[in-house]
Amino acid sequence: MVLLAGCIIVKDNKVLMCREGKKSCFNQWNFPSGHVENGENIIDGAIRETYEETGLKVKLTGLFPITQIYAGTETHVLFRFKAEVIGGEIKVDKKEILEAKWIELDDLKKMSNKEIRAYHVNYKVIEEIENNKVYPLDILDSNMYGID
Repeated sequence: MVLLAGCIIVKDNKVLMCREGKKSCFNQWNFPSGHVENGENIIDGAIRETYEETGLKVKLTGLFPITQIYAGTETHVLFRFKAEVIGGEIKVDKKEILEAKWIELDDLKKMSNKEIRAYHVNYKVIEEIENNKVYPLDILDSNMYGID
């Protein structure tokens, strides 16, 4: 099983998105996210991945529904956190991410499955954003994840 974690950041009806540079999903838009490292908790992984992919420091404010994805012989479990920017400025490592930018929610909804990575999964996130389907962070075990 592979754990993935990332952040959904909405500001002024715009969503922060990353355009992928990896060969398997080259040029597709995705929410900042990635693999949780061995020994790392999902909250730290989401914050780290968001910083690595966007240059922005974030504070987590909620949790979107957890998603399970089957990719060949692997099962991926994706934790997507609602977050707000608390510092930094957008800058990307061009090896992995081509660009990060704010995209209007309506424009994101008009994108095709060729433009958005894991379209069916990420389009569901767009609907969750619109419906504010977010759970409080205390749904997670505070001892396990270090939530105040």
